[in-house]
Amino acid sequence: MESAGRSTVNCLRALLRCTSAAEMLGTVLADGPGWITGEGSAIYLLDDAGLLRLTVSSGLPEWAHERYGTIDPAGDLPAAVALRRREPVLLSPERTSADYPETVAGLGTGLVAVAALPLVVDDRDLGVLALSLAHRGTVPRRDLNALAVIAETCAQRLAHLVDRGPADGGDARGEVRTHAERSESALAQPLLAGAVRAAGAGAFERDLVTGETAWDACAYRVVGRVPPADGGPFPAPDLSSLVHPEDLAEVQAALVDALAGGGPYRLEYRVIRPDGSTGRVEEHGEVLLDVHSRPVRIAGLLVERHRAGSAPTGPEPADAPQADARSALLLALTRALSRAVTVRDVTEAMTDIARPALGAVGLVLDLVDEGRLLPVSPSVYGGSRRGELNRLHELSSGAMEHSPARATPLFSEPGGATGAAGEPGGATGAAGEPGGATGAGPGAGAGAGPARPASWAVLPLVASGRQVGSCLITFAAERAFSREDRTLYSAFAGILAQSLERARLYDTHHHRATELQRAMLPRSLPQLPGLTSAARYLPSTEGMQIGGDWYDLFKLSAGKVGMVIGDVQGHNAEATAVMGQLRSGLRAYATDGHDPAATLARAGRLLAELDTELFATCLYLTLDLADGTLHGARAGHPAPVRISDGKAAELELPGGPPLGVDPNAAYPLAVERLGLGETLLSYTDGLVEDRAEDYDESVQRMLGGLELWSRQTGPSRVGPAAALERLADLLTLSVTERNSRPDDVALLLLHRTL
Repeated sequence: MESAGRSTVNCLRALLRCTSAAEMLGTVLADGPGWITGEGSAIYLLDDAGLLRLTVSSGLPEWAHERYGTIDPAGDLPAAVALRRREPVLLSPERTSADYPETVAGLGTGLVAVAALPLVVDDRDLGVLALSLAHRGTVPRRDLNALAVIAETCAQRLAHLVDRGPADGGDARGEVRTHAERSESALAQPLLAGAVRAAGAGAFERDLVTGETAWDACAYRVVGRVPPADGGPFPAPDLSSLVHPEDLAEVQAALVDALAGGGPYRLEYRVIRPDGSTGRVEEHGEVLLDVHSRPVRIAGLLVERHRAGSAPTGPEPADAPQADARSALLLALTRALSRAVTVRDVTEAMTDIARPALGAVGLVLDLVDEGRLLPVSPSVYGGSRRGELNRLHELSSGAMEHSPARATPLFSEPGGATGAAGEPGGATGAAGEPGGATGAGPGAGAGAGPARPASWAVLPLVASGRQVGSCLITFAAERAFSREDRTLYSAFAGILAQSLERARLYDTHHHRATELQRAMLPRSLPQLPGLTSAARYLPSTEGMQIGGDWYDLFKLSAGKVGMVIGDVQGHNAEATAVMGQLRSGLRAYATDGHDPAATLARAGRLLAELDTELFATCLYLTLDLADGTLHGARAGHPAPVRISDGKAAELELPGGPPLGVDPNAAYPLAVERLGLGETLLSYTDGLVEDRAEDYDESVQRMLGGLELWSRQTGPSRVGPAAALERLADLLTLSVTERNSRPDDVALLLLHRTL
């Protein structure tokens, strides 16, 4: 637990440097303990009217902003109660489910608690910090203390910022904002914007999902341009027309690296002014990432390198050769694609990184599937952009289908002409090409759809002599593709094709392994009198995203049922194959009439005799449906949990070593009882294992959540089948909300009906 302590200390240090409420919430979510989920967290501050006003939030939908935008401190909502009592108020998962039924993630759908923490300095009330927690019911005292210290630090810093005023304190009492969805730029802070203007800086931001951009008037002046007359903010000038051609590739390469990693970045480059002169600017920005670590927004400042009347601080840097800059851009794009494992990863890299870095407004990626070109990129980012991308694909289908056969990129030219890579351009494309006789390229039939893109490039994707697909990249402004540009895009097309070929091969192998694993698991659980059951399986999100976890439920003689759950070491096809052999052998030993201890001993010898170095943990129980008698044995596996009357406790089940470790190992046989109306949970360790916390504490959190479920949503309230299905969903949701899942998860629930 030292890592959790260090995380809290680092968070406190960072909070003392924050300059706004939004920055504080972001710091708590980024640097605080890992069990603060970030979905549904917020800061409320008291306004001049004495109301708690939602100042900044993370993951709250629009309806929540409308319903809980302001809170009466005299009311009974948790934030009001916490501030009035000046003590934390904890909401159980069931309470959040009732209060926030429409949220997509975090609240209302899983074993997630919410803490409302008062922000108080001495006798001065400032507001409330609300955090969603990944606690499964109970919250340990140590974690409550950590939350209290975080809230006290936020309160102290907020009091300091408010006392110093908005010019120093930023948005401490600013307007309502959505964290990572609205920029903290100077555009919305008049006093701070004045200071930025005095420094000769301009503000900008870009929505990477929609492609929308916003520059203030100062940003236009920094690059030597007159802002539009219709009021701001204004759309950004096209990157290729703004940046000096000799610096463009270098700027794009730096943007690729910034988009891939997120966080702050700094660029310096020359811009071309309308009169033909050049100026040098510095760009200080930050790439904001969403909860899935995908870039969603860029915000920052533009500053003129040498302002009129000021002396240069040093010699002008030497211009990098264009060839080196283009090589750097190609290398940066290659690095971004090299991290992509699946086809979806490749499409995300193209959409999230390549598209904004190249200054493109649209990107359609098609793959060859059974001789047809099918689009894959529109599904990467949905929403309002998806329909536009689908229409763009329809308009460009002719050119994209012709491109792989020609194996030569096609580029638009100013005035609508089309040229191939290496050609000077100006010639009209052939039939089926953009601008050709059939008019099948981008812009064909423009009267019944989106306007023709101002400029575009169609890249054929060919790898190892095979047609992989085609890629369309569109731009908002006309541009002339130089011979060097065409060479760059041609080389990039080859790299993209190789990445897609590798990703498709991985997806194929993964699909086959997944199908193998599904075949090893029961298609359905048997319907048995006096018994209700539910099961779940989740693959790992790392490696091949498969594993060796399994469960089984089968009928035995003399009115008994057998229940098995196990975990073969590893997350690959071998683990899945060994799991299938072990499952079949164990079931055979069980149905032959061996008790659980003898069954595990035989299964251990079987695994030791297989040509593998893998081992497995396993739990095998038999249940007498007549009187509830349980006989069980355990081979290095987590103990099952009995849930009854608002209580949850692990069964006292002594165990032996994992299967395959010692072929001569013996396993003790234990006897327990499952009463009428009681529920039994068996699971693999992936359900509770979390790298950010101690395993035993994770188990205790789960037990607390199970007790809460038993008291408030147990089988006696909603019926055994519905209750077990809901519990299975709650347990798996607590796993899916983690940033990563290094281990696969299996669970099996049994309820002895009354």
